[in-house]
Amino acid sequence: MLVGVPKEIKNHEYRVGLTPASVRELVAAGHAVIVEPSAGAGIGASDADYVAAGATLAANAAEVFARAEMIVKVKEPQPIECAMLRPGQLLFTYLHLAPDPAQAHALLASGAVCVAYETVTAPDGSLPLLAPMSEVAGRMSVHAGAHCLEKAQGGLGMLLSGVPGVAPGKVAIIGGGIVGSNAALVAAGMGAEVTILDRSPAVLRRLAVQFGTRVKLVHATREAVEAAIAEADLVIGAVLIPGAAAPKLITRAMLAHMKPGAVIVDVAIDQGGCAETSRATTHAEPTYVVDGIVHYCVANMPGAVARTSTYALNASTLPYALALAGKGWQAALRDDPHLRNGLNICQGKLTRPEVAEALGLPCTPAAGLI
Repeated sequence: MLVGVPKEIKNHEYRVGLTPASVRELVAAGHAVIVEPSAGAGIGASDADYVAAGATLAANAAEVFARAEMIVKVKEPQPIECAMLRPGQLLFTYLHLAPDPAQAHALLASGAVCVAYETVTAPDGSLPLLAPMSEVAGRMSVHAGAHCLEKAQGGLGMLLSGVPGVAPGKVAIIGGGIVGSNAALVAAGMGAEVTILDRSPAVLRRLAVQFGTRVKLVHATREAVEAAIAEADLVIGAVLIPGAAAPKLITRAMLAHMKPGAVIVDVAIDQGGCAETSRATTHAEPTYVVDGIVHYCVANMPGAVARTSTYALNASTLPYALALAGKGWQAALRDDPHLRNGLNICQGKLTRPEVAEALGLPCTPAAGLI
């Protein structure tokens, strides 16, 4: 199969779909890879590195899309990229369609076969291709929040760790999954006072084993969420319903009870955000203020640490890319029900029920299309 790797064009996105090492694995398996010039510049991988790994350099993105049978990316295709997709072409990348009807309609119109990293599952029900970026985003959320708490950024003027004689900041993390636990790891390590709220007793038990008494664990009732964010200096939204729009757990009315200059970092923004006042931002303009509360809602947080993120992501995505290229998408999805869960759009039909519900569109079961 001819696999194409375009350069990412989303605002301040420096990751790349395949590293040179991943290209070498695909080539060794008998596939061909075509790469857009400078695609790996953001992770320090030169065009010469890709050529040495066995790739061919394209003239531009248009050639990559025109020739490749499978496109491997990181972020969702931008409108100009959706327009270059063709019927039957395979797209393997993050999509996050539930809060993005424009992208969904563009991909449906393209006729392409779109497999989303974020809905591929593992036998235990986890999301193996979302996990590495959730780890990165969770850890970054505390760094970003600590920066936003600085007075020059509109924040309280607080050092999250505190100093001897001055209390540390209070961090409320809504959601105890991979994002939340990684955020807590960094926040607690900095010396902040950390509370994690989650509705799952099993998750709270797991976190109790992980953190012991270093982190306060609370069952996430509405009352508990309201109380926690009212006391917090930094709130991290880390909720996830796989494939679906994030629930709005932080209402605008709650902001009135928060400290002026407090910060919300909404890591759930890829799925629409868990605060009513959240809207996607970019690394170029990462924050805005609503009712005195600083909002950080960058939709591609891991893109800022592109080298770490790309290598972490490729370690997880490569086996699936090899399966798709080696068997073809139909056989690969028939053979692996967990990879089949990644199919979101197939030749003009929407196949994920959560996305269909969020967008108000009909859903066609994937099994009938492969």
